[in-house]
Amino acid sequence: MKKFAIIFLTVVVAFTFALALPAGDSWAAKKKYEKYAFDPRHEAWKSKKWETSKDKVTWRMSDTWGGLLNHDAVVHFCDSVLAVSGGRFEIKPMTTGAVVGAFELFDAVSKGVLDAGHSWSGYWKGKDEAFVLFASVPFSMDYEDYSVWYWAGEGKVLMDELYGKFGLKPFFCGNAGQELGLYSKKPRSTMEDFKGIKVRTPGWFMDILNRMGVNATAIPGPEVYLALERGIVDAAEFSSPAITYGMGFHEICKYVIEPGVHQPSAQMDLFINQKKWDELPDDFKAIVEICAAETDAWFYQYNEIANMKAIKMLKEAGVEFVKMSPEARNEFRKTTDA
Repeated sequence: MKKFAIIFLTVVVAFTFALALPAGDSWAAKKKYEKYAFDPRHEAWKSKKWETSKDKVTWRMSDTWGGLLNHDAVVHFCDSVLAVSGGRFEIKPMTTGAVVGAFELFDAVSKGVLDAGHSWSGYWKGKDEAFVLFASVPFSMDYEDYSVWYWAGEGKVLMDELYGKFGLKPFFCGNAGQELGLYSKKPRSTMEDFKGIKVRTPGWFMDILNRMGVNATAIPGPEVYLALERGIVDAAEFSSPAITYGMGFHEICKYVIEPGVHQPSAQMDLFINQKKWDELPDDFKAIVEICAAETDAWFYQYNEIANMKAIKMLKEAGVEFVKMSPEARNEFRKTTDA
């Protein structure tokens, strides 16, 4: 009863004090804080005179996924653009290899053979090392970090600058989240277990492994299964559980070495031929930007649900998850920092 009386008295006092405030006053009004966060898009668009273009545009777009789950991000994006444009802007998602191979996609879009592409920018590290930064950095950014950096920080400006050197306009367009570790034919935990083995991995993790005495090489996703089956590599990583389960690595490798320190997240992007982008009417440009952002958020949620199901199925298939030793993780981290 005493506790109730105290609560009641507190409410009465607060209510009385609130009534005593002059009309129109608020708690925020008592302090004169200046607004310090601004939406740059609002500033760019607030005076813009929007018109619905009468153009009918059709593009062709391909990816590096070879029919893997990541291709769903491409289809989702194309469906969104078609819907929001009321059928006026159609982007046809082509399968990998229908026009060019996975690793020829960048040049094909840059030269205008295709209008747009979807990929993981780490594949283009041979053109500029900075491409890896926008894809996956070992021991570094996860999905939330990438989203904040790109959509609200300086990431978008830096990415535009990098792709712009090659006649391309980029957008973040899907994140596959935390990746699995290495699929391996043998359990490996210590640093000694990794010495001299052949591993499939791209990006900066490939460079890190090679510096540490591991023979790492980049192989396109659709070719990884055969590389494992034929013994070209002893271990391999590609992507998240949902994606690798469908690739069948567990049919050959019964061990997964965790954690996936090489890729705390796998950021994917849409890149468009700059001339094609410049030719688009303003309302179509806005549609692309909005649909890319929506696809970026959608695919992460979509993929995470699929990851849960995939891990369960991998365990049911007899896959054993092996923890990399703390000492080995520390060695990988030291080389990464260097």
